[in-house]
Amino acid sequence: MIKRSIRRRIVAIAVGLIVLMVATSVLSMVMVGRVGHLLDELTARYIPANAHLTRINILSLERALALRRMVIAKMQEPPDEMGYKLHKQLYEEKDAEVDSEAQAARKLINAIIDDTSTPSDNAALARVESRIDSLVNDSRRHLKQVSGQLLSELDARDFAAGRRSLAGADALRDEFNEKIDAIRTEMVKVSYGATATIRSQQTQAVLISAIVTLLAAFVGLIFANLVSGGIIRSVRQLLEGTRAVEAGHLDQSISVTTGDEIGQLAAAFNRMVLQLRDNQRVRETFGKYIDPRVVEGLIERPNLTAAEGQRRVMTVLFCDLKGFTSLSEGMTPQGLVKVMNRYLSIMSEPIRTNRGIIDKYIGDGIMAYWGPPFVDEADHARFGCIAALEMIERIATLRREIPELLGVLGTPMETCDLRIALPRGKRWSAVSAPMS
Repeated sequence: MIKRSIRRRIVAIAVGLIVLMVATSVLSMVMVGRVGHLLDELTARYIPANAHLTRINILSLERALALRRMVIAKMQEPPDEMGYKLHKQLYEEKDAEVDSEAQAARKLINAIIDDTSTPSDNAALARVESRIDSLVNDSRRHLKQVSGQLLSELDARDFAAGRRSLAGADALRDEFNEKIDAIRTEMVKVSYGATATIRSQQTQAVLISAIVTLLAAFVGLIFANLVSGGIIRSVRQLLEGTRAVEAGHLDQSISVTTGDEIGQLAAAFNRMVLQLRDNQRVRETFGKYIDPRVVEGLIERPNLTAAEGQRRVMTVLFCDLKGFTSLSEGMTPQGLVKVMNRYLSIMSEPIRTNRGIIDKYIGDGIMAYWGPPFVDEADHARFGCIAALEMIERIATLRREIPELLGVLGTPMETCDLRIALPRGKRWSAVSAPMS
């Protein structure tokens, strides 16, 4: 099983969210770039094409004005030949500029049609381009005929015919301007259509970006909730198990499902509970026969060996019942058990209450000791003496209770006495954990 730490999980959440954010940003940038491309086409092609058509209209008026001034120069007396030549040159220049503007407009329109990366009304654009080409060619041909006739009439000094030809030129100009205005109107409609497309694309980009952002946030939250939920469930199991152990229930165990830090913690928790159960069994088993403090010493230092024994000054107590053998010979087994249980209980209590350790029971004999680590070295003799005095005080109580235990009320037990030995200063080799 691959071990995944909590840190890696958190980093995975962060990386996942970053990936979603990057994907959303890339998509937004692509869509914004597309809208920008459409805007570039609008500003670099549609608007300049409309500007060229507008300038054609203006140039047409300037061309007509130059033609009229040519007529005026010829009709003067004497004719203004210099002014005529200048206005004729200007007329020809304006005519060339009209053609140049028309070609520039057609070039931009064809560029829009050829660009397949942008949506456009190619059919309408093709019609506009075709109308521009036809209008310029037809207008130049007709205007060239009329202007040529007009100039011939002016050279012949036939001003009446020249005025009629000038009126025809004005009519051609007005017709040309009307057709140019119609073309401009259609081109503006196509431009508005492109603008509407850009607005639609922009709205679509904003909507898609918002949807993708919300979707990324939703997926990120689900992913984060799944990962954090697994961590929280494991932590809750640990918390519940800890509370159960705190309440004394040592039968708890936590299933280890992951290899991360929480899984390792759960395994350590299970090992701790197992150790606590073992310690509890030790207490329950040895506590029936050994002083609880000795049991605690065994639990705290389970690896203690005989090689770690130490020599200490201890206070040791020995006691037994005087005349116990002759006394027990006159008792039934049941009576003997009652007397021994009561005797050992009465005499053991002063030892325990005065911090003594009962080492063993030998028939009616009791062996106990005082010393480190249970009693300070300066106090163990005092506690041993106090315990011995209290045991002596209780012998009278034992004398009164033995007849009741045996069911022979009124029988004196004056022969029942207690013998106590309390040596101090001997050196004992201790091998058990509490005496180390």
